[in-house]
Amino acid sequence: MGWGGSFGGGFVGAHAAGGQAGLPFGGIPDELMDEATKLLATEPVRPKSHVHFTQRPREKERERLTLAKLLLVYPKWLAAGSALVIIISLTLQAGPLLTEYAIRHGMESHKSLAVIVVCALLYLGLALVSVYFQREQVEVTGKLSSRVMHDLRIRVFTQFQRLSLDFFTEEKAGVLMSRMTSDVENLQQLIQDGISQFALQGLTMIVITIILFLTNVELAAWTVLVVVPLLIAFSIWYHHASEKGYLLARDRIALVLADLSESLYGIRVVTAHNRQRRNIRNHRHVVGAYRDANVYTGRVNAIYGPSTLMIGILGQAMLLGIGGHMVLHHELNVAQLIVFFLYLNRFFGPIQLLVQQYTTLQQGRSSIIRLRELLEITPTVDELPEAMVLPTIEGRITFENVGFGYRADEPVLHDVNLEISPGESVAFVGPTGAGKSTMAKLANRFYDPTSGRVLVDGVDVKTVTLHSLRTQLGVVPQEPFLFAGSIRTNLSFGRPEASDDEIETAVDVVGLRELVNHLPGGLDTPVHERGQTLSAGERQQLALARAFLARPRVLILDEATSSLDLRSETVIERALDRLLEGRSAILIAHRLTTAQRADRIVVIDDGGIVEMGTPEELLALGGAYAVMYEAWLASGGRDASRVTP
Repeated sequence: MGWGGSFGGGFVGAHAAGGQAGLPFGGIPDELMDEATKLLATEPVRPKSHVHFTQRPREKERERLTLAKLLLVYPKWLAAGSALVIIISLTLQAGPLLTEYAIRHGMESHKSLAVIVVCALLYLGLALVSVYFQREQVEVTGKLSSRVMHDLRIRVFTQFQRLSLDFFTEEKAGVLMSRMTSDVENLQQLIQDGISQFALQGLTMIVITIILFLTNVELAAWTVLVVVPLLIAFSIWYHHASEKGYLLARDRIALVLADLSESLYGIRVVTAHNRQRRNIRNHRHVVGAYRDANVYTGRVNAIYGPSTLMIGILGQAMLLGIGGHMVLHHELNVAQLIVFFLYLNRFFGPIQLLVQQYTTLQQGRSSIIRLRELLEITPTVDELPEAMVLPTIEGRITFENVGFGYRADEPVLHDVNLEISPGESVAFVGPTGAGKSTMAKLANRFYDPTSGRVLVDGVDVKTVTLHSLRTQLGVVPQEPFLFAGSIRTNLSFGRPEASDDEIETAVDVVGLRELVNHLPGGLDTPVHERGQTLSAGERQQLALARAFLARPRVLILDEATSSLDLRSETVIERALDRLLEGRSAILIAHRLTTAQRADRIVVIDDGGIVEMGTPEELLALGGAYAVMYEAWLASGGRDASRVTP
């Protein structure tokens, strides 16, 4: 009921307040509130979900992803579905036998209407039984597929949480979204419809083959030795040809989603630069490539389907000639020939259904290959099996002969040596691309150095658990990200158990009180997608409050004041004094006003440290920092990011 309370308390009759705050109305209109309350009252009470996440996957999660292993997690549902398939197959094949019995005993020998009526009623009864069990089978496979897909989505999402930042830097978000959407949906379709149909039609063919041999061995032998091999040969060709097409289609639909995601995320930039026409042309190329992949698979299906149908028709024509010759020579009676062809039609019917379902199988197989590749990726920043829990730290950070490059042939840092004392704040300054943010990412172990070590309180960060390290290091990025939810949930993101009083204190410390008071729902106001309805400065203030509330031992501020106006900067600078008190801090600064608040300034250029010292020492030195400072003064003491040192 917390969701209903949040909306009910924060948004009813708050449209005007939302307009005054400059935000679109995001609540429930008054006229819909009664219906919303009734709807919430019908919601079932669900138990609290317990999630056990470990950075290193458990043994079960290391298993190679296969369809069989996904299904065997639910053996009862799988057994029930298999039993229903067997029952359906057997009940469906009793009809022709009843037809033969009615012909021989109700028409030819005794001419008994009662026999014909009984056979017809039994035929109808078996049909109704088959319909009932088919309904049960659809329900069972639906439940099985829902549970399997739930587990698979959780497993894929958990893998995303484990992977390192370099993976997300290199891979497009839309491609990853396709793994969670179209690929998983293909598997769901396969489990819900494809596998059961494959099992049913395959079992049907086996049962019919046995009956065909019991009816007439010679005709059955012609069927198995001539017709079936041709169908198998075409199926082998189709398997290889269609696999190539469906894998290509999976890759290209991923690119379509990636292009769509990028265009939607950057729609403001697109509009500002009148890129609509060019974006449409580019998207047409991407969608066209996906269309070409589908055209290829369609062409393969167009060859396979009619070819198997033609083989079936020619096979029936051949068998009709052979069977007619046998009837004329009294080697087979008419009733047996009729029954044989009734079953023969049922033999070719499953083949046609299998042709249709084979497309679903190939799509599902292509999807599981892509998902398997994703799940087998190992994080580049991994946790050692014997990693220890990092105890509460004082905040000493040491860079020891550190070298690093995002690419092996392009080093960003080389031979960096630096020690930050507990409680000391150090500002990294220098030109764009010098390696300032990279130093911070190494401290938080977003990346591992290619050479040297990063130590926290004398302990190599590679030897401790990532959770124990990152709970003691807080990060405020240059472009803060706000999640779907309320202002309150975004503030307590790093520490969900924070009390209301602690949240209110954080709001006051970073100067958010005026904004919160003007929002229609206060702290319970929903944050729109990525916080787009808030200004850049307000989003930065929220990020600072989030860091303050998390209580880290070491704070890393990546140009935390770069998006603020002078008034907001003054507020934030005061907040920083509170935020940095008693903590070690790394300040990545373009604004020299922020850098000058640090105990020590480190000038980074060309992948290494060129100067370091207090602001006064560096000015007296007359080096790179002094040049930056003079340029900053010449510009009126404004944003030093506009200065190229």
